[in-house]
Amino acid sequence: MIVTIDGPAGSGKSTAARELAARLGFRFLDTGAMYRAVAWECLARGVRPDDDEQVAAIANRLRIELPAGRVLVDGRDVTEALRTPEVTEAASLVAVHPEVRRAMVRLQRAAAAGLDVVAEGRDQGTVAFPDAECKFFLTADAEERARRRQEELREQGSDVPFEQMLAWIRERDERDEQRSVAPLKPAPDATRIDTSHRPIDEVIALLERTVRARMPPG
Repeated sequence: MIVTIDGPAGSGKSTAARELAARLGFRFLDTGAMYRAVAWECLARGVRPDDDEQVAAIANRLRIELPAGRVLVDGRDVTEALRTPEVTEAASLVAVHPEVRRAMVRLQRAAAAGLDVVAEGRDQGTVAFPDAECKFFLTADAEERARRRQEELREQGSDVPFEQMLAWIRERDERDEQRSVAPLKPAPDATRIDTSHRPIDEVIALLERTVRARMPPG
């Protein structure tokens, strides 16, 4: 069974997807980590995130593995390195390249083949797994999402002013929604959930109830 959770930055989709997978005993597919891995490799090699040809070449040859909450790039554990603001910004830039998205979708489908999976991202229900049995689209007010991301970075030791974070959130939304390939939008058959003023435990419980109601007997 495939469950997809899409949504913009700061909507709570990663936290919800990870916990939902744990509750269901499904594999958690962190597709955002894949784009961060491509971005990290680009930065490490001095490749500009907007260089179509070189970024596509890196995406097509990179070996990305996601074992038990870690991220391996060509066998190297880069999990912690992927959470920096620099990699986050670069990831949003490499993700607009059509060839990068095609390469990541191939990896995502291969990783999910024959498994019960909760996949989170921005195009999981629309592009990667259009036939998924259960689809969700999480969203929240831009101000709330900026606050959440600011708090997340503060816990990692980075203090980013709220207005700067809000501007980044809005810029990222525009970039995701207007890209030519796989723009951010809910699948027609996705259940939409606004998480702005809902505790994350309440959101996860709702997701779990919905999925279990659609699971085949046994």
